[in-house]
Amino acid sequence: MNMIQILGIFILGIFYLAYFGKMLGQRKKGIQTNQLGVGKKKRRTMFTERLLRIITTVIVLVIIVSIYLNTTFISNRIVRYLGILLIGIGTGVFIVAMITMRDSWRAGIPQGEKLQIVTKGIYRVSRNPAFLGFDLTYIGATIAFGNVALLLFSMVAIIMMHLQILEEEKYMETTFGGEYLTYKNRVGRYLLW
Repeated sequence: MNMIQILGIFILGIFYLAYFGKMLGQRKKGIQTNQLGVGKKKRRTMFTERLLRIITTVIVLVIIVSIYLNTTFISNRIVRYLGILLIGIGTGVFIVAMITMRDSWRAGIPQGEKLQIVTKGIYRVSRNPAFLGFDLTYIGATIAFGNVALLLFSMVAIIMMHLQILEEEKYMETTFGGEYLTYKNRVGRYLLW
């Protein structure tokens, strides 16, 4: 294994350890974190969340195989290291978002529970920093280890996450009303703009 592969595995390991570690920590408190495709009444929401769950599960395997095989569209090592840097930035953004959300963090639209709206910390510059973290991680992995399968899965995952954000925005508007609309007008979907 070369240094790009080692860094890719290491940083993605941190990403998924943080993800599953947070889920396990919340489970110990009786919180069901992963609510993707669970108990949804709206068909569109159910479809979006179930497809997102499948894509984000399969893409992990695609990324691991791509790292192991050291595939790449790009032979320039500097550009590949920039991909690794994006994976690192995405991982950092994701972890900060999870920490900031505390026990309000969920994967999917929560059913039957009203959570607090989070507008502090990283949520002052992005309404969806966890999704931004995923997007940066997938884009970085595609730059560092790109192949046709990884490119396609990354594109579909990013599109599905955007569709999930749109579903969550409807939920937030209904649940939090004016408080969320004020926040939505002040802070961009992905970044300040």
